Amino acid sequence: MSQERRDRYDEQALHTRIARLPAPMSDQLSTWVRALHGQGRYRHTPAGFRRIRRYLRIAWPTLTLWTAAGLDLRQVTADHITSELARHQGNVARGLLSVLRSFFRALKQERLIFLNPTAGLQLPAGVHLPRPLSSDRLAGALDRLDGPAARLIVGLVAIHAVRAVEVVRLDLADPDLARRTLAVRRGEGIRLVHLDDLSIDLAADRLRERRRRWPQATNPHLLSTSQTYRHPASPQISYCAMRAVFDQIGLLPRQVWADRILDEARQTADPVHLVRLFGIYPSIAVKDVHAAHPDKALPRIR
Repeated sequence: MSQERRDRYDEQALHTRIARLPAPMSDQLSTWVRALHGQGRYRHTPAGFRRIRRYLRIAWPTLTLWTAAGLDLRQVTADHITSELARHQGNVARGLLSVLRSFFRALKQERLIFLNPTAGLQLPAGVHLPRPLSSDRLAGALDRLDGPAARLIVGLVAIHAVRAVEVVRLDLADPDLARRTLAVRRGEGIRLVHLDDLSIDLAADRLRERRRRWPQATNPHLLSTSQTYRHPASPQISYCAMRAVFDQIGLLPRQVWADRILDEARQTADPVHLVRLFGIYPSIAVKDVHAAHPDKALPRIR
């Protein structure tokens, strides 16, 4: 899919979601989108619609909660925000605060509000060590999933620590079953994952299912749905569709991803091994090894 078509798709999806909220909340969010996209009162480098969609997704539960309480963004106070942040922890709370700041900065810039209720709000940095999932929560997980696509998504995350958002971006050409590899795009680079027998079987099952159900499919993504397999914009499956897969086993995608890395960390005290195997940041590798071996002093890695 061309970048122009992708942008149009993301823009339409963004405005469709915003339209689900009543005015004036929807109008305020539309103003926020225009400001972030560089069409506000002050010119700046525009944020892409895909990024803005990601921001909106992070704040969506909070926005719907405030809407249900009869609030719009002009009525939200620092107390409302503090109360909402208290419901979350760690990076989730920090990510939410970052998005809320962007809302109110944009509205102040566009002169829809006079005071920014996020001004001065801070969250402690904190260091949260990962916790392993109990074995009974993962046992038989693949058997509880509905269909080859769902099993492939969870399998790649649980076995190879491929991030769920990376799985849904995979194209048909990315799995090379003959060479037993999977090309995973990460930023500007590609991480080559060497597949085990189970992962080969999961990918092959998914490819057979796709050929059987949609022999005339035009969407180049490895994962598609009855709504997207011949969609002219060739979109990847939605975040909600991906999350629905993990809902079947009662786990979040990040829990499964983190547990796989932590399981490997239990087998080694070498964070460099984790960096090379999973392509993760050194700081994450050190944190996981520390969680798996709290009695050992770890050297810094660069």
